[in-house]
Amino acid sequence: MDRKPDKNKAESGKVRLLISGADLTMQCLEQKRTMDIKKKKVWGDAIFRGLTASFAAGIAVIFIAIILVLWQQSQPSIQKFGFPFLFTKTWNPVHEQFGALIPIAGTLLTTFLALLFAIPLSLGIALFLAELAPHWLRTPFGTAIELLAAIPSIVYGMWGLFVLGPLMADYVQPFLKSTLGFLPFFSGSSMGIGMLTAGLVLTLMIIPFISSVTRDVFLMVPQPLKEAAYGLGCTTWEVVRDVMIPYGRKGIAGAVFLGMGRALGETMAVTFVIGNAYHLSWSLLAPGNSIASTLANEFTEADGQIYLSSLIELGLVLFLITLIILSLAQVWLRRSAAGRP
Repeated sequence: MDRKPDKNKAESGKVRLLISGADLTMQCLEQKRTMDIKKKKVWGDAIFRGLTASFAAGIAVIFIAIILVLWQQSQPSIQKFGFPFLFTKTWNPVHEQFGALIPIAGTLLTTFLALLFAIPLSLGIALFLAELAPHWLRTPFGTAIELLAAIPSIVYGMWGLFVLGPLMADYVQPFLKSTLGFLPFFSGSSMGIGMLTAGLVLTLMIIPFISSVTRDVFLMVPQPLKEAAYGLGCTTWEVVRDVMIPYGRKGIAGAVFLGMGRALGETMAVTFVIGNAYHLSWSLLAPGNSIASTLANEFTEADGQIYLSSLIELGLVLFLITLIILSLAQVWLRRSAAGRP
């Protein structure tokens, strides 16, 4: 009778020992599995970081390579003309005398005109889509605006030459000359093509970029902020002016700079309507030239080393202009985000 409980105790001890051993084995296996998962995660994270870093480094390498190639290929022109190349109006392939002042002025002026017209129009479109348009109209209207960005630039150029140009020559330019002709900006003959026409075509091309991004910025404004403003008695215009635009100022500036970058490098559309004349004039109705249109018109005709090198230097100048403007824009955005003027 006494041995039976001892035997039961021994058996139960063995069972407990086996259970504890099994638990310890399971814990060891679980720890090993966790360590294996962590190792896999570490390797996966390292591979992912390496891939993303290589992508970023690839962009930097391409950027540097473009600058180096342009700099190297433009050396004959740089050595012959030097820094005055940027301020010389002459462009004479026959005597191999080249200057970039007229193309630079045309590029900056057409971009300025495009932004002058496109910014208020794009803000109005974005506000209408984000705040005022009925819901059934927002999607088709927004899609139509975005589809304008998919139209090839050569189509814009042909439309500008065959549709907008005659309208400018028959109606717009004569009206500007009759009302504002006393200003040097609206003097000269009415040919339809010129700096103003190029600026209008660029306006139509960059409106989809600015308005689409700005609309998304306005849609990100928290609804409680707008409802609080309306609750205080603000009108729609006051909500837009005091709530939506200040809240999305950085995003709006980014949209404007995106459109500006698009306008600076546009080639075919501007080539069709700018007039392609090496003439520097105060009149917006006069024909002119831009860096991109000069390259498009003359690159295939450049048969001399200095001629080709001058065109490549123009490309380098355009690259640097875009880089400087966008860099200044980034500095301004960061200072604005930090609360500094």
